[in-house]
Amino acid sequence: MKVKKYSELIAWQKAVDLTQEVYMDTARFPKEEIYGLTSQLRRASVSIPSNIAEGQGRKSTSEFLHHLSIAYGSLMELETQLIIAERLGYLGQLAFEKLMSRAAEVGRLINGLYNSLRLTGHWPLFYRLRRSGQAIPPKKLGAKGF
Repeated sequence: MKVKKYSELIAWQKAVDLTQEVYMDTARFPKEEIYGLTSQLRRASVSIPSNIAEGQGRKSTSEFLHHLSIAYGSLMELETQLIIAERLGYLGQLAFEKLMSRAAEVGRLINGLYNSLRLTGHWPLFYRLRRSGQAIPPKKLGAKGF
């Protein structure tokens, strides 16, 4: 299946879901954090799907890879801020675990997309083809990710 829009990418869809959950959970943070941790968490989460979309809209694979790298960095920033929020008692254990699980899923999807693009030099191909025409999943090509 050929991806025509960024919104067809599962990584983008799951990143938007994560952002929505971050917004809902940070709505319960103390008001004094509105310009602090609340804002940082929201900005980091918004940056993830935004960079996936921007990269997909660029003209070259190398630009897409660059934006996926930025999205992954924003994801790491988000995870760090979630740990801080949990330690400060702003996030309950259940909410923290759910957000971290969603973040891990988004990370795996970004990594998979990154490796697919890097190894094939094309997108939206998710598998590289052998000379025989048989598909080789990116995992079997020795992809290490970020």
